[in-house]
Amino acid sequence: MARLMLLDTASLYFRAFFGVPDSLRAPDGTPVNAVRGLLDFIARLATDYQPTHLVCAWDNDWRPDWRVELLPTYKAHRVEAEHAEAPDAEEVPDALAVQVPVIQQVLAALGIAVVGVDGYEADDVIGTLATDAGMAVEVVTGDRDLFQLVDDDAHVRVLYTARGVGKHERVSGAVVRDRYGVTAAQYADFATLRGDPSDGLPGVRGVGDKTAANLLATYGDLAGVRAAAADPSSALTPAQRTRIAEAADYLDVAPKVVAVARDLPLGEVDSARPGLDSDHPLPADEATLRELSERWGLAGSVERVLVALGTQP
Repeated sequence: MARLMLLDTASLYFRAFFGVPDSLRAPDGTPVNAVRGLLDFIARLATDYQPTHLVCAWDNDWRPDWRVELLPTYKAHRVEAEHAEAPDAEEVPDALAVQVPVIQQVLAALGIAVVGVDGYEADDVIGTLATDAGMAVEVVTGDRDLFQLVDDDAHVRVLYTARGVGKHERVSGAVVRDRYGVTAAQYADFATLRGDPSDGLPGVRGVGDKTAANLLATYGDLAGVRAAAADPSSALTPAQRTRIAEAADYLDVAPKVVAVARDLPLGEVDSARPGLDSDHPLPADEATLRELSERWGLAGSVERVLVALGTQP
């Protein structure tokens, strides 16, 4: 059975950086805990799920201008420096920043597809590739925003890594309903209403998880909730009407910010896993992979990935 695994790459290498001991160093002393941790994550996931297709989604722009123009608070607390002609710089520890180019080089040498689009986040790449994929999809992320992509009918699940890759949770539509009281299709509206400080989404004052879920259960979607707030005959309380009205400017723009793009012009993406067939050798560049492995002290992690990807699904 064809299976597509989509990795929220930055989510995973940040987790590796903070979860794997920083005593892991290359021969020259450069930290490589994020590189080795990410490779070990890929090896474990490939072993457990045996995807036939594999993509590392990349943040070409972690805080797109068009989202910031709609909602200036979007991820504002994570900006290290603003740039007029380039994406704003995200707060990234120096010891991690030096590892990101190594991650890119190793993934390329392995032959794992890395896909990013200028002006968009990895979430948007994932949303586009997961939509109408024509096969089962596992999205690997620590970001709850991607729960909006869960679709039991289309066999799209999220492998949620908040507690670690080894303790990840397989999120289906039933999990979303049981945990939040909404459907996966309602999740973006749910997140908009309740807000999310980690993304700079203020939400509607006084509306938490339970109230947001109840509103959506009663009125279906955000448009229905706003229509009810404007309808004197609806069952909303005066306080709820007032708070929704006060949040009008936010509610006008936030849904566009929260919604994951599903129609990016990605062109032809060859997502076939390296090692799948003769057209996709494993590794894609053996000499470069060997040089990178020796230079950065990655032998064990590289070998684990090669073994995991070399096992036929």
